[in-house]
Amino acid sequence: MSVATLIPFELPLPPLLPTIEGNVDYRDFRDQLLRIDQLLVRSGQETQLIETDLQQWTAGHAQVSARSQQTRQLHARRALRCNIARLLIQEDFRGFAVRLADSPLLQHFCGLGEVDRVKIPSKSTLQRYDQWWSESQVRAVVQQLLSLGANNPEQLDLPAAVDLETALVDTTCLKANIHYPVDWVLLRDATRSLIQSIGRIRDHGLKHRMPTPQSFLTQINRLCIQMTHTRNPADSQRRRKQTLRQMDRVVEAVRTHARRYRRLLAQSWEQTDWSHAQTQQVLGRMDQILDQLPQARRQARQRILRGQLVANSEKILSLYEPDIHVIVRRKAGAEVEFGNTLLLAENPQGLLLDWQLFQESAPADAKLLPQTVSRLDQAYGRVLRAVVGDRGFDSQSNRTTLGQEGLYNALCPRSPQRLAQYNRSGKFKRLQRRRAQTEGRVGIVKNVFLEVGLRSKGFAHRELSVTWTVLVHNLWVLARWQRRVAAEAVRAAA
Repeated sequence: MSVATLIPFELPLPPLLPTIEGNVDYRDFRDQLLRIDQLLVRSGQETQLIETDLQQWTAGHAQVSARSQQTRQLHARRALRCNIARLLIQEDFRGFAVRLADSPLLQHFCGLGEVDRVKIPSKSTLQRYDQWWSESQVRAVVQQLLSLGANNPEQLDLPAAVDLETALVDTTCLKANIHYPVDWVLLRDATRSLIQSIGRIRDHGLKHRMPTPQSFLTQINRLCIQMTHTRNPADSQRRRKQTLRQMDRVVEAVRTHARRYRRLLAQSWEQTDWSHAQTQQVLGRMDQILDQLPQARRQARQRILRGQLVANSEKILSLYEPDIHVIVRRKAGAEVEFGNTLLLAENPQGLLLDWQLFQESAPADAKLLPQTVSRLDQAYGRVLRAVVGDRGFDSQSNRTTLGQEGLYNALCPRSPQRLAQYNRSGKFKRLQRRRAQTEGRVGIVKNVFLEVGLRSKGFAHRELSVTWTVLVHNLWVLARWQRRVAAEAVRAAA
């Protein structure tokens, strides 16, 4: 296989950034973007990502012109910087396209500003940028950036080397972007999705005899309102069962019409203005609902009519996200959560060293620790010296494993007697005090950086969003590092 070579070319001349006075927040954000730009260039990670993309792209073409390759390199660079800037300011694709058009600073960072014109990518282009590289490729960039910061901090102009010797581990639930999974709400969702698909098919010229599609939405919405008001009356159980039976009849009628329209579209799609790919997209959406609808109806009948529980392994939580689970964490305000288990490992400087989003139900925290240590050794070499975690990670097996690996065990023990013994060590107490900040780090990642990424559909896209979030988070921490050190020096001097 031939190795793709980057074609050096001069980027379009950007206009000068305007001078903004009296706004500290803007100046801080500008300095932060300029520092991230410096990190991308000095580390060489931007060049590596462009080379990786170019290698894959040229492998699928027999012959590539220099102009085509130059265009591909330009889009790859813009894809990287648009993804970073969008996650940094927490905008969706449409909102970020508007912000790009209005902000000379974002245009300068993303390489879009030119003297004579400014061409802003659309929301669809930004969505393609979001999936430009695979999860493994972005993960490799994160690991290599941290390794460079540990081995050669002068190249990145860091005030100190990145600490790869201490890992503070914790798990959390990455909540899925769904509403609370009530059984009868699944019937409402199925009705709305199927009616929307039927409406699209009818709008493109294919019609089958049926009542007005909007009438089914009116019926299901009215029944949903009735269902929400059946808890207070004395005969609430009887009324809930009666309402569910009416909803089930509406869903059965919609299912019958949807199957007819599905067959009609599959047989006569040439009569519409849709392409074959667009037709398959609509058919796939309908099949996704129709295949799960029988189980969703049985689940609602079992829970409401017969009053029986449904096992979590057999329960449908969402018609659109099959890879989410019921996670019982027994925490204040979140006794039960719905999503995927996310493991994070940070260092004492606040940089994320390792992460993993579990598609299946994750095992107990104690069983996750050996995998985490193995990934850290594989990513950064055998430089790990200490592992810190809460009581969930403590077990006899883990204590033995850490001892055999020569790693300092700073896991909070379950036994009060052993905890009192460990507290005699100053290092253990210092690491456990630092572990309290890991809870804040988890909150920053989930509630700040991942707020937009959770809108991604499908586990593969959510996993990619998590990895992009880790990259942006680490760049954000590195960009603020110098200022934090300078502020601490000023406070110490005062």
